[in-house]
Amino acid sequence: MAFTHRVNLVFELLVATGMVALTVGIHLVGIALLLTVLRHHRARSQPTGSVVRDGIGIIGAAIGLFVLHAIEIWSYAALYSVTRALPDFESALYFSTSTYATIGYGDIVLDRSWRIIGAIEGANGVILLGWSTAFFVAVVGRIRFVEGEIGTFR
Repeated sequence: MAFTHRVNLVFELLVATGMVALTVGIHLVGIALLLTVLRHHRARSQPTGSVVRDGIGIIGAAIGLFVLHAIEIWSYAALYSVTRALPDFESALYFSTSTYATIGYGDIVLDRSWRIIGAIEGANGVILLGWSTAFFVAVVGRIRFVEGEIGTFR
């Protein structure tokens, strides 16, 4: 019995590691694409109307980050659904969303054989949400910096 439990734990850790690698990869590619789009947007924009341009850039970055997190949450939900760790996709999506955001209501819980993955999803979500927050603050800060630089040349 103890050997079987250790094998299950190793399997669960391998699956969790794969999910972390997948979601970090998705996030890395997504952030790179958002940076490319934001740079392209800024390069195409005219200096006049910078408030509108900056507003569009900020809204675009926020929506892009939301889409990234949705893809990552849905990836975990798909894992829980495909493995039948949860009874249906709606439950899997609800559980994944509350776990990823570390809300963790506790009204839906994973079976013992999957709970390590749920805990790692929470840690993964904290890191990816923090990364997104840092990215978003940098985007907004960069916009303010550029506005300040433009103001000194006028």
